[in-house]
Amino acid sequence: MAPITSSREEFDEIPTVVGIFSAFGLVFTVSLFAWICCQRKSSKTNKTPPYKFVHVLKGVDIYPENLSSKKKFGADEKNEAKNKPVVPKTSLHLDLEKRDLNGNFPKSNLKVGSPSDIENLTPKPFSEREQKESTSPDSLKSSSSLCSVEKQEKLGTLFFSLEYNFEKKAFVVNIKEARGLPAMDEQSMTSDPYIKMTILPEKKHKVKTRVLRKTLDPAFDETFTFYGIPYSQIQDLVLHFIILSFDRFSRDDIIGEVLIPLSGIELADGRMLMNREIIKRNVRSSGRGELLISLCYQSTTNTLTVVVLKARHLPKADVSGLSDPYVKVNLYHAKKRISKKKTHVKKCTPNAVFNELFVFDIPCEGLEEISVEFLVLDSDRGSRNEVIGRLILGASAEGTGGEHWKEICEYPRRQIAKWHMLCDG
Repeated sequence: MAPITSSREEFDEIPTVVGIFSAFGLVFTVSLFAWICCQRKSSKTNKTPPYKFVHVLKGVDIYPENLSSKKKFGADEKNEAKNKPVVPKTSLHLDLEKRDLNGNFPKSNLKVGSPSDIENLTPKPFSEREQKESTSPDSLKSSSSLCSVEKQEKLGTLFFSLEYNFEKKAFVVNIKEARGLPAMDEQSMTSDPYIKMTILPEKKHKVKTRVLRKTLDPAFDETFTFYGIPYSQIQDLVLHFIILSFDRFSRDDIIGEVLIPLSGIELADGRMLMNREIIKRNVRSSGRGELLISLCYQSTTNTLTVVVLKARHLPKADVSGLSDPYVKVNLYHAKKRISKKKTHVKKCTPNAVFNELFVFDIPCEGLEEISVEFLVLDSDRGSRNEVIGRLILGASAEGTGGEHWKEICEYPRRQIAKWHMLCDG
């Protein structure tokens, strides 16, 4: 009986041994899989991100990875080898940073200089940068010439910082705050400001901050990071800030603008805090351009034929000089709009050729209470289109607008064309 008992004990020990080895094998497999995953994750994080734009604002991540490759910011390797000063294109990547409940940044982090320093347009460094930074005489001359146009009208001051990350080839712009903005709402005596920023000389790379309600001293603290820009190209760029006030029922009011040429500004030693006075937007002395219009009144069918032929000498919509004009045509009866048309957009030209015909039905006999409004606008995908110039043709219009209208009333069925000067919109 003893041999039988020992053999049974051996059979009982076999499943226990198999279970122990299986447990050790499972633990080893799981550990190996976790180690491989960690290695892959660390290798991905060490790679330099492709040419992307990062926007830092409140705590939500948005990854528009489906954007076309045409919007990449940064020249490819072939262009860099040829050393061509081409301003690259960008694809966007938004990463938003947490802040307090009101969305405001504490003002204690900012260093504000004296008013005399603001007028001299000298950059203010952060605490981690102790040595003085100076801009070139050319950049100071261009900035001071712009700021001297509207010195009497105070539009406030914009505070921002610039930084270049050499490890990631990233250009970082942080819009801190604006102070002393004028009130654009006459009833509440306040504004709803936000800021649009464009990297020039190209017009396509635009970003904007959120709108802050009912404040004349908005604290934005929003960071915009552009990856893939070589440091050698920074000197060729220009930052263009437009400060606006949001209007719910009409076009947003333009408070002013700030233009920052980066030539002569050294970012090799770290982050730089800067401030600039806000100047009036689009200060021009050459007018708004001209518009060639042809009109014909058909008294038998009671219709008005309007042909938008050409535009010439249109002013620059922004400092890049690249306007995308088109024309909106509004027909009014007794000061009430009854019909509207618009032409196609002409890309990047101050002298546009439209040659587009519109036929309007006149609801009454005669043209005494009829008027036509022409609005020349600059097409802008990123925001509301800006009015370049305006023209009114009608019986009560002054100058060439009234004369043109009188001629088509006196000579019906005749197509009459005239050039007209555009006025402010």
